[in-house]
Amino acid sequence: MSARVGWPDVAKGVCIILVVLWHVVTKHAVEMPGAGTVTDVWATVNAQLLPLRMPLFFLISGMFAGRAVLAADGSSWRRRAGRLLAVYVIWVLIQTAVLALTPDFDTARAESGGELLAQLTISPTNLWYLLALAAYLAVARLTRDVPTTVVLPVAFAVSAVAAAGAIPDLGNLWQVVQNLFFFLAGLRLRDGVERFAAASDPVRAVGLGLLYLGAAAVVGVLGMRQWPGVWPLLGIVAVACGVAVCALVDRTAAPLAQPLRWIGRRTLPIYVLHMIPLAFIDAGLRAAGWRVNPVIEAVGPIVLTAVVIGICLALHTLLVRCGLGMLFDPLLLADRVRSRRLPSSGRSEPESPRPHS
Repeated sequence: MSARVGWPDVAKGVCIILVVLWHVVTKHAVEMPGAGTVTDVWATVNAQLLPLRMPLFFLISGMFAGRAVLAADGSSWRRRAGRLLAVYVIWVLIQTAVLALTPDFDTARAESGGELLAQLTISPTNLWYLLALAAYLAVARLTRDVPTTVVLPVAFAVSAVAAAGAIPDLGNLWQVVQNLFFFLAGLRLRDGVERFAAASDPVRAVGLGLLYLGAAAVVGVLGMRQWPGVWPLLGIVAVACGVAVCALVDRTAAPLAQPLRWIGRRTLPIYVLHMIPLAFIDAGLRAAGWRVNPVIEAVGPIVLTAVVIGICLALHTLLVRCGLGMLFDPLLLADRVRSRRLPSSGRSEPESPRPHS
């Protein structure tokens, strides 16, 4: 059996850290009393990483969706999509109930049955990645026999339209639409991505990093973010840079790569849980009359990101030990019920695959 390639886990670790950091800055730091120039810098830096965070996440997800999408009977992709949809529903309901306790925290929460129904369907919440990934699996299955030379240009055009602001302002629906291209690119171009990663060296990584920084600066200064095609093109540069850097880190910087790989294999609980501890920490600091100064502004987001991730992983471990692992993989419960209904024939209970994040 071949060894597991490490750089995709490094990339997922980087992406989930950046997701948490983004929410720490945009939903907490910018609202804190005393926040000033340093926090503005944090917000600007985070904004420049938008073409990297989720596109790279979806590229990796697409790379490892091929077996499920191409399976002859179609049961694998339906099972995976069903799991993602179930996790999305469960955690939207949990967030709706729990975040009602922190009404001043700046994130979308349903306050009526109609709003809840919208969030579960056409107006996805901050958990939109799960809904998007389920939809992408369906699209990939439906188009599996269409040539890549057709699928990717069409997906690129769809991404360009969504990024240009043509999608109605329905929560994160525009993000669901505009990231389809990167998932399909990972699915259709996996071999090419792997060769690119294997051939990456410091020159390539630095060159792509400088290209991305320059392109992002030009887009920001000229206000080109919503120009047709600009965002997906910038995303392609960002993702290429991310793949090259993560592959290089995985091969040459073991002390950094090892914890990133470890986190990258645990992205699901961090993703679904992180908004809850962040909301309560925010509420607690506000209640205590917390004010920030430049030093706290500089290091606070990093420290708080680490604290929130640590809390998420601890909560996940506790919930699993309490028998609530189905909150993260609802099909575990269905598998257990199904196995108990099987006639006794010496067959062992089927093993449920690990949830994909």
